[in-house]
Amino acid sequence: MNPNLARLQPYPFQKLGALLKDLVPRADLRPINLSIGEPKHPTPEFIKRALTDNLDALASYPPTAGSDALSNAIARWLERRYQLPGLDPARQVLPVNGSREALFAFAQAVVDGTRDGIVVMPNPFYQIYEGAALLTGAAPEFLNQGHAGAGLQLEQLPESKWERVQLIYVCSPANPTGAVMTLEDWRRLFDLSDRFGFVIASDECYSEIYFDETLPPLGALQAAQQLGRGDYPRLVVFGSLSKRSNVPGMRSGYVAGDAAILAQFLLYRTYHGGAMSPAVQAASTAAWQDEAHVIENRRLYRDKFAQTTAILRQATAVEMPQAAFYLWLRTPVSDVEFARALYVQHGVTVLPGSYLAREARGINPGRDFVRVALVPSMADCLDAARRMRSCFLSFHEQAAIKAQP
Repeated sequence: MNPNLARLQPYPFQKLGALLKDLVPRADLRPINLSIGEPKHPTPEFIKRALTDNLDALASYPPTAGSDALSNAIARWLERRYQLPGLDPARQVLPVNGSREALFAFAQAVVDGTRDGIVVMPNPFYQIYEGAALLTGAAPEFLNQGHAGAGLQLEQLPESKWERVQLIYVCSPANPTGAVMTLEDWRRLFDLSDRFGFVIASDECYSEIYFDETLPPLGALQAAQQLGRGDYPRLVVFGSLSKRSNVPGMRSGYVAGDAAILAQFLLYRTYHGGAMSPAVQAASTAAWQDEAHVIENRRLYRDKFAQTTAILRQATAVEMPQAAFYLWLRTPVSDVEFARALYVQHGVTVLPGSYLAREARGINPGRDFVRVALVPSMADCLDAARRMRSCFLSFHEQAAIKAQP
């Protein structure tokens, strides 16, 4: 067996399952799960029709590079969304089976295992980044993020380590904080990439969940274009329909950017077996060509966040994220203790922040936070918010009693 498999840590939801396994929640409360970032809004009917109308295409093998129609739809969407002057769908866009699969596979194609390589990632982070790095044989390095996740603290790594970096994962909007990288953040990262030659993998799967229709999050390709980097050197972005169009089960996304890197990634995927089902390609083409359902999706999240945060502010400080569908809440006790109490006493499941991070430079930046995914119905989110409010108030009351002389 690949010895690097032994380096993998349990996935956060395995840890959560172990944490809650022997606990018994109150029987009089219906359980509400806010731990998993799985979209729950209905899949638009036109996407389902496009899928079923193209089932006859299952009789043929799909090309790994995807259909011309899908590549064109993605390229045109990227141009509209990020004000790009033009993308070559044949060279600068590659459909993939969801961003998760592609983010993992990308490291296997990019990292040279014969060198003493480093793969950099934010901390907290999406666990696929670490797993992908470890299975290439590279060493993961973590950039600790502030509680709001603002910016990449690039100065945390000394030059001696940047010289060994082959790949950096960035996530904007970020999981779990929802923070968005600024143009200056991108400028600093591009400068480092120019200096040391590493590849940038920008995970933008939450790019379409934001709360101000006039201020969509800045994307990596958009930042590169504004900074005069129109060929996107050493830059590849990953996007997905899962959150944008509420089709997580369809497994559909894209990779776009540096044409030379994408050519090599396509070669890898030809052997890897990464072709997308023809029926899914047809449904994906329809999804990328429609924006009305995405605007409505954002409205649903905007309403949930507005009403949920209003309830929680009665008991704790709450910061609205810039984007994505998570709340990143500081806990009055350890994140693990808070998650256990919330589950047992209030029937709500959230993810301890420490499970999404690693100890680096003496701290775990996810400790004493929980990630709350506002993906269920409005009624469930409001019910959960009221229960969380009670949990926060209970801990505050306990702390006040302990503080009494």
